Amino acid sequence: MDYKIAVSIVQLLGYVTAKFLGIKFISELRPEGRLKFIVGSAALSEVSLLAFGLLPVPYNIAALFFNGLSLGCMWGVIFSFLEGRRTTDILASIMGVSMALSSGVAKSLGLYAMHDLHVSEFWMPALIGAVAFPLLCFTGWMMTRFPRPTAADIAARTERVTLNGHERRDLFMRFMPVLLMLFVANLLITVMRDIKEDFIVCIIDVSTISAWTFAHVDTIATLIMLLVFALLAMVRNHATVLTALLLLSTLGMGTLAYVGANYETLSMSTTTWLFLQSLCIDVAYLGFQTIFFERFIACFKIRGNVGFFIITIDFVGYAGTVALLVFKEYWLTGIDWSAFYNHMNLYIGLICCLAFVGSASYIVRRKAGKAVTAAPQPIPNTL
Repeated sequence: MDYKIAVSIVQLLGYVTAKFLGIKFISELRPEGRLKFIVGSAALSEVSLLAFGLLPVPYNIAALFFNGLSLGCMWGVIFSFLEGRRTTDILASIMGVSMALSSGVAKSLGLYAMHDLHVSEFWMPALIGAVAFPLLCFTGWMMTRFPRPTAADIAARTERVTLNGHERRDLFMRFMPVLLMLFVANLLITVMRDIKEDFIVCIIDVSTISAWTFAHVDTIATLIMLLVFALLAMVRNHATVLTALLLLSTLGMGTLAYVGANYETLSMSTTTWLFLQSLCIDVAYLGFQTIFFERFIACFKIRGNVGFFIITIDFVGYAGTVALLVFKEYWLTGIDWSAFYNHMNLYIGLICCLAFVGSASYIVRRKAGKAVTAAPQPIPNTL
């Protein structure tokens, strides 16, 4: 197996394992355990990156399993600090777009460390991780200083509670049609996003662009997404926000489907292509990682927490990425990465468009049905 493919698969297996365990762990995690989890996970992640640099090839690949395992539940734990507030949308949007921005910054820092500081590709991750470790721990401590949701927050967004196994099963069955569509769409988006993030150097010729192009492109895309999410945060009607997010996601994935179908004939620069990929994928991906399920819970007055939904769609998505990489390595070995990825754009874009339109239709009908049920019934005239 190609070394880079093996590295990605082993690290993703760590993520998948963490996501699977996190379906129970995140759903039941109490507030007092959050900071300990963040610090412990960040420490294990840095130790695994140091082991990746110390161990000889190919045995150092095993260290990345623990890197994925340590970080797989991090986002769900961080989000649990933010959910259930009237300000959750804007707070989560800032956190979410920072994830998109950091992706480009991390790539640029990695290239800078290797090209300008002459750090080897095996020690570069540990160097970047050492910079991130204290920042992450400090951020976690700061989040423990947040005040608890007020009575007005609970009235607007519902109280967030832990979920046991029986409650998680009942919640899924209650909304199974729309959750199945969303889980399938998120599986495909996560697969495409991971392929782009992990194999961008195979998809495009990075020697033709500056090391800081990734940071510049992701910064512009991040500012656009932050503006869109900030505008949605001002909308109080939860069903309207859910529908708007689904329509934006449909537009984004439809754009990628068009680019994928015509990538050979479009005279598009590498920078423009990267910008469209970052914006269109992350509008959908981060919408579900931040605002969507927060508003979904509030819209249908669900007793539960956002972490359950996020960790479940992540588990499905990362499992799909592992399966695709194994399939690509053993059965599609002769396919060019650029052509392979652009074909993914086409087919995944079309499937996601159908899933998002179907989900929007379900939410509108179900919300309308609830409104009719809740409306006062006329008093019959018995005279």
